[in-house]
Amino acid sequence: MKDKKVQKKKDSSRRDFLKLGVLAGGAVVSGVGLSAIAGNPGSTGEKVKVMTTDGKLAEVDSGMLHSCGSCSSHVSNEEARKGIPGRKFVMVIDLSRCKNARKCISACQNMHYLPKDKEWITVKLMQESEETAPYWMPKTCYHCDEPPCTKVCPVGATFKRDDGIVLVDNERCIGCKFCMNACPYGARIFNWEKPKGIPQEILDRPYNIESGAPQIFGTVGKCDFCPDMTRKGMLPDCVTACPNGVYFFGDLNEDTVTNGSETFRFSELIRDKAGYRFHEDLGTQPSVYYLPPVDRNFPVESGFKGLSDEEKAKYKVTDD
Repeated sequence: MKDKKVQKKKDSSRRDFLKLGVLAGGAVVSGVGLSAIAGNPGSTGEKVKVMTTDGKLAEVDSGMLHSCGSCSSHVSNEEARKGIPGRKFVMVIDLSRCKNARKCISACQNMHYLPKDKEWITVKLMQESEETAPYWMPKTCYHCDEPPCTKVCPVGATFKRDDGIVLVDNERCIGCKFCMNACPYGARIFNWEKPKGIPQEILDRPYNIESGAPQIFGTVGKCDFCPDMTRKGMLPDCVTACPNGVYFFGDLNEDTVTNGSETFRFSELIRDKAGYRFHEDLGTQPSVYYLPPVDRNFPVESGFKGLSDEEKAKYKVTDD
């Protein structure tokens, strides 16, 4: 499969597309085919690409896409623990495109009302050996199919859904930190302080597992794949915020992933780009895959631009 040139678009245009209620460039990822999303007969003259349920790309007028902006994503906590029927969510991270722009981190923090010092997504500076070049590596929760974190939780606060997403129910969490110790990827953080600076309307709304906001003092938090957004057919904020198309998100059952500009067959992308899973030897079976940092778009030095000396000091080359 030939490499596709990254289509550079403004974040705002990506978000406008996503508000249409389908994962941009890949309608099947949101669980609907073309026949299901044709709900607005108005013509805009703007053509957008979608993928049909049989795997073919097609161009349609954006006015033909049914808007899901008013669709409610609120479900009961019981439903939230089950997940979205028929889905198996997966993420692919292209290491050749990452330059440590950190837009994914700030978008995640804004989405979940996290303080600046709490990062559910981290970007590590990696180097395999002294002879090889360093590269930037985003790390999320890996939403493992065999998650050790869920096995040690004494109250069922951390659990795996049928659609593959691993979540934390902060109302059940007792802060024992067993899950943090069990996670071999260091993907969890502890909420040592009460949340600050959160809008009152967020504080007043009933707690919902899928939104995870606001976080609760004395509990554990982590990357959650933005399940409240996926339920509306939208991409997670980290995906749409990345200016370089590093993150691809989609449905393993549909064999489709997208970054909002490009859409690929998951199986072909992993096969043709030699995709792999981090520390797969641990037997955790992560739902996050990496594409190797070959033919990189940016020199690693570009990732230090704009950082303070204090921030630069945080980055040390590691092979963990």
